[in-house]
Amino acid sequence: MTDDVLDTILTIQFAVAWAGEGRCSPRRLGFWDTDLVDEAGGGDFFARLLPQTHAWASLEAVREAGRRVDARARAKMADPDKLRTIFFLGFELDEQLADRITQLKQGRKAPTDCLSLPIRLADDFNKESFSAAVHVPSVSFTVVPGGRQLKGSVPDGSVTMVRNLAGALIPLTDQYPLPFYKVEG
Repeated sequence: MTDDVLDTILTIQFAVAWAGEGRCSPRRLGFWDTDLVDEAGGGDFFARLLPQTHAWASLEAVREAGRRVDARARAKMADPDKLRTIFFLGFELDEQLADRITQLKQGRKAPTDCLSLPIRLADDFNKESFSAAVHVPSVSFTVVPGGRQLKGSVPDGSVTMVRNLAGALIPLTDQYPLPFYKVEG
C-alpha cells in the first residue's frame, strides 16, 4: 500500500472514531463512551502528557476505542475473522496502518497538516455534516442480526472498501451498526 492510500484510510477511520465519541459535550454519535480528542476533555490530558504528539495520541486513542467496540461486535458474529469492517481490514493492512501512524507521529507534523480530514475536529459536531462527509450514494446493505452487511463482494481497492463501510453508517443510529463485508472462502 502506498502512503497516500494508508493516509486516506486513516483519515476515514479517525473521522468515524471522532464522530463516534459520546462522553464529549456536546455529545456526538455515542458509539463509544469516550472524550479523547476535544481540548476540554481528553485532548487536554494528552496535550499535557505528550506535548509533541498529543494530537496524534488523541486520534490514535479514539481510533483504538472504535476498534475495540468494533471487535466486540464482530466477536458476536459467525466467522468474525472473515468480516471486513471500518476498523478491521485484515491483519496485513491493519499492521500497515499502525506502522503508518507511528511514521506520521515521528514526522512531527499535526494531523491536519498530513491528512485531509473530511470534517474539522475542532468544530462542533453536526450529524448532517458528518453524514454528508461519509455518504456514498451507491452503498446498499442488508440489516442482519448484529450489523449491516454490505451487498456485493469486497471491492478490490481498500480505499473504496473503507469509504463504502463508512457510508453504510448512514442512516445514523444510537449504537454502532457494524457495517461489514463478508470475505468469501
